[in-house]
Amino acid sequence: MHINLSQKMEQYLQSKVSTGSYNNATEVVCDAIRRMREADEKLATLRAAVQVGDDQIDRGEGVTYTPERLVTITEIAFANARDGKKINPDVAA
Repeated sequence: MHINLSQKMEQYLQSKVSTGSYNNATEVVCDAIRRMREADEKLATLRAAVQVGDDQIDRGEGVTYTPERLVTITEIAFANARDGKKINPDVAA
């Protein structure tokens, strides 16, 4: 595979190698692609979670947001943290 990069991008890539962050240009590109895949996966997870919420609202299962509701959510979160409960990664990412 052959990839054409702009001069600016190639200089940036070479700077990552010259600082010792990576051993060669291939490692830089592979890391960039890995990070892009991770971002795509996180976005897909977020979109799926939003769809779940949209579906719940469509079924009338939503809870009206009020300042009091935020206080309740905050209190529950702090209580869970005190009790050592793990944070749901879907809401902490």
